[in-house]
Amino acid sequence: MNIFKATPPLTRYFKYGISYWHHIIFWVIYFLFNTIRWGFYYDDFLFSLKGNLLEFPIHILICYTTIYYLIPRFIPSKRYFSFFAIVIGMVIGMMYLKFELTYHLISKNVWPEGPEYTDTLTPNYLITITMGEIYVLSFVTAIKVTIEWLKENQRAKVLQREQLETELLFLRSQISPHFFFNTLNNIYSLTMEKSDKAPEVILRLSDLMRYLLYQTKHHKQPLKQEIECIHNYLELERLRYGDQVQVKMNVEGDPDNKTIPPMLLISFVENSFKHGAAKNLQRTDIHINFQITKNELLFKVTNTLPPERSRSSGRNSEGIGLKNVKKRLELSYTPGTYELNNCIKDKEYSVTLKIPA
Repeated sequence: MNIFKATPPLTRYFKYGISYWHHIIFWVIYFLFNTIRWGFYYDDFLFSLKGNLLEFPIHILICYTTIYYLIPRFIPSKRYFSFFAIVIGMVIGMMYLKFELTYHLISKNVWPEGPEYTDTLTPNYLITITMGEIYVLSFVTAIKVTIEWLKENQRAKVLQREQLETELLFLRSQISPHFFFNTLNNIYSLTMEKSDKAPEVILRLSDLMRYLLYQTKHHKQPLKQEIECIHNYLELERLRYGDQVQVKMNVEGDPDNKTIPPMLLISFVENSFKHGAAKNLQRTDIHINFQITKNELLFKVTNTLPPERSRSSGRNSEGIGLKNVKKRLELSYTPGTYELNNCIKDKEYSVTLKIPA
């Protein structure tokens, strides 16, 4: 992660969470702290005030030049030597300026806290003042880096959340075309047979389309409405298959005030018809069971299989429906909070889903 990107103008930067007032408050607090600290040390608050009034413009100039100009231009391009050379040269130049201003405006003894009277640029004075200036610069830079890291971390979380939401919306957008494609195939079969059931199927499909287009736009949907949607779909399939399919749906518990991702369960029901009734010339039994507890939904669909399918260890193809469901479960729930299992046993295929509700 590159924290030090090319920095936009200050006015543009401030609108991303850091205002002028934040800077002003920081420097005022720092100035007061330093003035009081050295005032007690010198036992002369007026002298400390004068010294800090002289020093702080220098601190501010060095700090802002470094964090808003030098770092964005030298660190990303890895020109470290040039960066440190410019910073050291700038610090030394500012230190010399501080010496001259202190000597001519405040006191001939430019280093009153030093071990001896100092009115020249001694090595001890140069090293001590340089280290002090580097300390201030490092402190301010550390604050800048921390703020940028927090902003970048927050930005990454927002982008990740938006990416997940976008992917969920895309997966949900796949459901309706897939669902309508299967249902239209059913209607086509009925029209080819010139069945009197076709008009009723179209009316029920219209009701389902209204639900899918206008009532499934939220991340979570009332479980009761999802159950009603499955019931309407079952009525469509009953019209198509007649006595060839025997469907039983059982709801245990109270679905009120329970929510789940929209159109999550109907793919399993579609799958039971696709791999059960559609492949079987004999009667197919489909059992759909909802077990609703206080905080959990256990959903199970079981359908009988044609003889050639029951000998198989599993389904050859999941299709877009089940793949979609698995992906949506991964995006909607934390790993470990849901269970999805399927198996073939005694000429029956069953799928069980346990999710928070």
